[in-house]
Amino acid sequence: MTAPFLMPGGTIWSSLPIPAMIVDPDGRILAINPVAETFLNASERSLLGQPILDRLSIDAPMEEAIARVRTNQSAVFINDVDVTTGERAPIQCNLQIAPLNDMPQALMVMIWPREIADRLGRVANSRSAARSAIGMAEMLAHEIKNPLAGISGAAQLISLNLNAEDRELADLIVEETRRIVKLLEQVEQFGNVRPPDRRAVNIHDALDRARRSAMVGFARTMHIVEDYDPSLPATFADPDQLMQVFLNLIKNAAEAAGDQGGTIRLHTFYDFSLRLRRADGQGSSLPLQVEVIDDGPGIKPEIAAAIFDPFVSGRENGTGLGLALVSKIVADHGGIITVDSAPGRTVFRVSLPVAPREATLAMET
Repeated sequence: MTAPFLMPGGTIWSSLPIPAMIVDPDGRILAINPVAETFLNASERSLLGQPILDRLSIDAPMEEAIARVRTNQSAVFINDVDVTTGERAPIQCNLQIAPLNDMPQALMVMIWPREIADRLGRVANSRSAARSAIGMAEMLAHEIKNPLAGISGAAQLISLNLNAEDRELADLIVEETRRIVKLLEQVEQFGNVRPPDRRAVNIHDALDRARRSAMVGFARTMHIVEDYDPSLPATFADPDQLMQVFLNLIKNAAEAAGDQGGTIRLHTFYDFSLRLRRADGQGSSLPLQVEVIDDGPGIKPEIAAAIFDPFVSGRENGTGLGLALVSKIVADHGGIITVDSAPGRTVFRVSLPVAPREATLAMET
């Protein structure tokens, strides 16, 4: 028995972003979704009929939990348990065991690796915070620029009748108001990024454009290592905006290293297990992975959870708009960006979809 009995065409089943399995009354596997195949490192065909507890070691009273679900016909949740296949180190997961209305006695077992749950939670929170902050910032920028222009003009007029010492103070007022206006213009520009003009784009072309631009400017003291999977298919993106994402991430890495320089590693690879659940309930695959890795001091722990929010910066005098812009562009492309940071190693990962077939064919013609 296979997964399509659950939903027409098995679409929802196959798009679940987590490992999921259907087991019979004896705990034997009836069906598994594609993510579970990856998690167990085995095909569905080879797993059908096998006891689930022969394939998974779960640090929880599973037999008792399964019996409770069958008796009460209601779902059971088990949080923070170690799960392993025997071929890898245990990872902490949340489990959900639930009955199926269409199949008496059959159960669905879903495994939520904490890394995935935490990553998607951080992405959702970051997007929500960014939308709220952008709207408020645009409104404030528009309202503040006019009085600042008046202050700057008044200071310039006053300076005409001042002695040299007082004129220096008036000039300082003018200089600082201009600096604030420039920042506000950046905020307005940040909120007005045009919708992406998406087409099939070679990720490595965009990375190379960003690398070459960085090497003649802010990253000239850095050693940039290219570690690419040349077999990656095209993504579906605005080429200029994608290049801007990579350029901002390289700039962030270079600034973290400081004047002494360091190494930036650009790493691409394919991970077909990563999926994102959209607001409409459908899942989208994000198999194309781009990592920008630096050997700098890492992100300060007190700002790590909010690093993609506008106006959050780990640098003195930083605007905190660079990574927020990156997050916005990636979200507009249907992707996600995450970060893992520790002293000596910070990894920003961008996960993107594959270009649809018709867009790829158009690129090749």
